[in-house]
Amino acid sequence: MKIKMMAFIFLFSLPVPAEAQVRNDITPHILPLQERAEVMDRWTRNRLDTIVPELMRREGIDMWVLVAREYNEDPVLLTMLPATWHSSRRTTILLFYDPGEGRAPERLAVARYNTGFFETQWFPDQQPDQWKRFAEIVTERNPEKIGVNFSGTFALADGISYTDFSNLKQSLPQEYQTRIVSAENLAVGWLETRTEEEMTVYRQINRIAHNIIAEGLSEAVITPGVTTTADLQWWFRERIRELKLTEWFHPSVAVHRSESPELDGDFSGSAPQNVIMPGDLIHMDLGIIYMGLATDTQRNAYVLKSGESDAPEGLKEALRIGNRLQDLLTDEFVTGRTGNEILAAALKKAEGEGIRATIYTHPIGYQGHGAGPTIGLWDQQGGVPGKGDYPLYPNTAHSIELNAEVFIPEWNRNILIMLEEDAIFDGEKVWYIDGRMEEFYLIPRQK
Repeated sequence: MKIKMMAFIFLFSLPVPAEAQVRNDITPHILPLQERAEVMDRWTRNRLDTIVPELMRREGIDMWVLVAREYNEDPVLLTMLPATWHSSRRTTILLFYDPGEGRAPERLAVARYNTGFFETQWFPDQQPDQWKRFAEIVTERNPEKIGVNFSGTFALADGISYTDFSNLKQSLPQEYQTRIVSAENLAVGWLETRTEEEMTVYRQINRIAHNIIAEGLSEAVITPGVTTTADLQWWFRERIRELKLTEWFHPSVAVHRSESPELDGDFSGSAPQNVIMPGDLIHMDLGIIYMGLATDTQRNAYVLKSGESDAPEGLKEALRIGNRLQDLLTDEFVTGRTGNEILAAALKKAEGEGIRATIYTHPIGYQGHGAGPTIGLWDQQGGVPGKGDYPLYPNTAHSIELNAEVFIPEWNRNILIMLEEDAIFDGEKVWYIDGRMEEFYLIPRQK
């Protein structure tokens, strides 16, 4: 491993407690694309060697089959390809088989080419029909359960197409067709579980996102009276690309101000575009992808009026209430508890403390809205059937997303203080990957 990569890992080797982020003046090192690919491939090989066997045994599935055709990929299969592969090749069949008795599972491909970490077992000069060769491999191993990625609950676990599923099923003898089961929990488990190295580097990834946000929410980018919320959205897009990163959604920027109508918590439409003015509370939402992992962050900045050196006390109290709601939610994270159970317990405690809360927390990882337990949706505070019934597992990442409706005396109106920070649940506690916002960004910054 190259020296600077070792430094990259060592510098961010320890989890951080749930504390305010205080440093935005150090730009984290961003690896060149080739080095990123080398690290990501090492992660993938390690995950295939360690996570897949554990999950297959946890779910009692001794064969797991993933199928995709080029440009119509199963999202799980995509995460198992080398970093230099942007799609599958022709029809790609990946297969895991656990022989039991403590032996390592086999990792095979039934494809025209070796597929990264999977060595092909299909040789057309011996058997021209790909699906017949697949059936031979299955019957030779005689699995009890054949897990396939179909799910009515999780789109990310529903990756096999109708045609591929039909071909898979029809290629097998009748007795094996009856052994096909949903690999829903296998697929979700693979996507949601983070390794030690991934959790270590996730702090660096979040720090990069926070630095982009801090730069954008400053006088370096915003000129009150001139800059619009749309200008700031596009600045974030451009800045992310300048750093050779990608975003997984168009950044959102909106303002609260004393004369604005009260927000109703309906997030189905986009916020109106405004010129940013002194006295505005700017709210933004941004997510980047780096090293194959996504971030999702909402933060707030206050634009100082002439003569002000800090935000109004009412706004600062609203932020404290938002932080308290975060604590009430993360205190309910317990291994095995479902998303709906966590949601109900947190909302009950918030009500007991007089907090008008809305919680819509989601898993994060390979995808921004990742696989795992959904803990509320903004329009489903009574629980989310299906996704909310999935249990919480250790070593998973979550975007702690919520809002509290708070009355601001200085404005004589309510606002929604909207917060979102990425965190890890390690099985015992929740820790924010790179701290959380406990103070507003101020424009201009105060010494």
